[in-house]
Amino acid sequence: MKTPDFEWDENKNLENILRHGVSFEDAQEAFKDENRIILADIRHSSSEERFYCLGKVHGEIMTVRFTYRAGSIRIFGAAFWRKGKKHYEKENRIH
Repeated sequence: MKTPDFEWDENKNLENILRHGVSFEDAQEAFKDENRIILADIRHSSSEERFYCLGKVHGEIMTVRFTYRAGSIRIFGAAFWRKGKKHYEKENRIH
């Protein structure tokens, strides 16, 4: 299986590190989780389809906001949000 290509705006990456303590380099790991969950981001999808990936990174559940662009996964944001963790645990029946 081919590994997906990732891209992002480096200024957004630095802003995300300062705001949430998470780099987009680390966020790529969420997509490797076999139990990851992909959800449509209907609130932020006015001009293009956007999604959330909920997956394990460093033993915790990370939420990654992204879109597909020109055959790559373009990351917009990432953090360890409680809401993403709750949804991941519910979908994967983890208690």
